[in-house]
Amino acid sequence: MTQTTSAHHAGGTAAAPAAPARYDAVVRAAVGQGLLGESDPVAGFIDTEGVRASVGALHDAFAATPGVLHTFAAKACSLIPVLRLLADSGMGCEVASPGELRLALEAGFPASRIVLDSPAKTREEIRLALALGVAVNADSLAELRRIDALRNPSTSSVLGLRVNPQVGGGSIGPMSTATDTSKFGVALCDPGAREAIVEAFRARPWLTRLHAHVGSQGCPLELIAAGVARTYELAEEINAALGVRQITSLDIGGGLPVNFVDETVRPTYADYVAALTAAAPGLFSGRYALVTEFGRSLLAKNGFIGARVEYTKDAGGRRIALTHAGAQTATRTVLMPDAWPLRIGAFGPDGTPKDGPLLAQDIAGPCCFAGDVVAYGRELPELAEDDVVVLYDTGAYYFSTPWAYNSLPRPAVYGFRVAGPAGAVTFATVRGPQSLDSIAAESGLAHADALMERND
Repeated sequence: MTQTTSAHHAGGTAAAPAAPARYDAVVRAAVGQGLLGESDPVAGFIDTEGVRASVGALHDAFAATPGVLHTFAAKACSLIPVLRLLADSGMGCEVASPGELRLALEAGFPASRIVLDSPAKTREEIRLALALGVAVNADSLAELRRIDALRNPSTSSVLGLRVNPQVGGGSIGPMSTATDTSKFGVALCDPGAREAIVEAFRARPWLTRLHAHVGSQGCPLELIAAGVARTYELAEEINAALGVRQITSLDIGGGLPVNFVDETVRPTYADYVAALTAAAPGLFSGRYALVTEFGRSLLAKNGFIGARVEYTKDAGGRRIALTHAGAQTATRTVLMPDAWPLRIGAFGPDGTPKDGPLLAQDIAGPCCFAGDVVAYGRELPELAEDDVVVLYDTGAYYFSTPWAYNSLPRPAVYGFRVAGPAGAVTFATVRGPQSLDSIAAESGLAHADALMERND
């Protein structure tokens, strides 16, 4: 890493007790080094040591269980340097598109440690995965029939079938994938489905894995555990019906929810293992190799967004701070604010935490629609032009996959480490800020005259 600054902890902000003071020095160093400033008013930051610690906690929770492949859900942070960090930390990778598969390979994940999940795989996607030896979870019986036609008996790919255990939804409907009508997997409780699943395995001795994923944010551990237990029971039933141990591995998905209320990590991976052990005592016996697919829980609390305040104004008795962190980089929070609330930190122009009397303020973004607000009526020290706001817990699903609304440029992303007694902060570029030339090129500049009428 390059660009090193010594920065001492400046203390927490009494005015905003939910803010994680451990990142105060990082914000100050980012401002001091110009990573957040007039020319780059918004950026994402990843705590590399924090990521390694989260991966370590996951592996520790499963340490007593043999044969576990932990994969990272690439959609949670589809940045090659971050994926390479995860590969180096001992993770595999779960992908759900040709683009994610390419990124996983570029990041250095061996094909044997990659799992392809998607409800709408094309024939070309399946061909490529089978040629590479990437594991594939078919999402439907129709997809199994497609694999029948494409599969080469010499492929090294582990092949599985995703089922929907239909155990119900959590508090965020769009994040619940085990409802009665979910688009994912074969609906296990529908009439005739269980029998059809058994027959699908009977007809395909090469089908050796069963996969399920209940959901993520908003799904309590008890619901996740119920779905995994139902999947385990199905595997036992299929093997008994076939009279052979054909299913040898279970992909139990991910979905550990993240606590966005404060800095505490809860539930933990140990809590997750305890819940699954209670629901399916045989799951961790080693009878089945296990695959997990965690994403948000590994990265959310190891990243944040920093953005400059461009203006403040008052409207209808409400103070509004206009920043560069809006729907283009905090899309879920803007579109579903009640489901995805974020903690906000307030910092001065030099990157030091602000204090002083609290004032209810809206934190709004730059997009041209009225709902582009990341926090409503948030009590913070009064913000002013050139101050900095921080959106915590945004290491997953935020700055890594920005929305191109208003052709706003993608923000830069930096990894950081804090080391030594002086708290030296070291940054490394993960993704540079997008240029206007890049925006023009993506918008068809090379074909600018393609639609012009010609009379020659």
